[in-house]
Amino acid sequence: MKKPTLIAYAVRQRDGQQKAVWTRIGAAWSHHRDGGLSIELDALPTTGRLVLLPPSESDGDAS
Repeated sequence: MKKPTLIAYAVRQRDGQQKAVWTRIGAAWSHHRDGGLSIELDALPTTGRLVLLPPSESDGDAS
């Protein structure tokens, strides 16, 4: 499978903690012809926010 363009994270702030909790929940692949994205999520965040970031070196080939 092609390497994802972006990695999807659910990000939420826990009460009393300064650092947010980031949980990887999926990935996105670009459509080069029309500039769109296909997003595949393994979970849906019910609170917090959804953040899409380019893959880091530590993500390897995982999708």
